[in-house]
Amino acid sequence: MKKIEHIGIAVRDLEAANATYKAVLGSEHYKTETVESEGVNTSFFRIGDSKIELLSATNSESPIAKFIEKRGEGIHHLAFAVDNIKAEIARLEKEGFKLINTEPKTGADNKLVAFMHPKSANGVLIELCQEASTANQKESLLND
Repeated sequence: MKKIEHIGIAVRDLEAANATYKAVLGSEHYKTETVESEGVNTSFFRIGDSKIELLSATNSESPIAKFIEKRGEGIHHLAFAVDNIKAEIARLEKEGFKLINTEPKTGADNKLVAFMHPKSANGVLIELCQEASTANQKESLLND
C-alpha cells in the first residue's frame, strides 16, 4: 500500500458538511459525484497528499444511510492507494483477511475500489483504491 488515499466520513447533510469542512480546512471541495450503485453522494477535499471524502446517502437503503442509522455521523472508512488492486486483494486473502469485494468495482473519483471487512481490521472498514486509468493501462498491456 502506497499511502492513505482518503478518509471517508458519513454525513447526513452534504451541503452542511461541505460548509463545515470548508471552514475547517480553509478550502473548497474540488469535486462532487454520485455513485448510483452505492446510493451515495460524495464530496472531496484535498489535504496534503490525501483527501477527505464526505458521503451522504441518496436513499434509505444505501450502506451510508444504514451506517448513520446504526452509528451516527463520523468516520466511515480508511482508504489506501494501491498500485495493483487485484494483486492486493489476492495478497490480503492469502493473509487470511475477509474481503467484502473479491473483485474491484467502480468507485468515486475515477477509482477502482474493494473493501476489506471491518472484522478483519480491528473494526475499521478498509478501502483499497487504484486509479481506474492505471488499471486500464495494466489490463491493456496484459492483453497485448
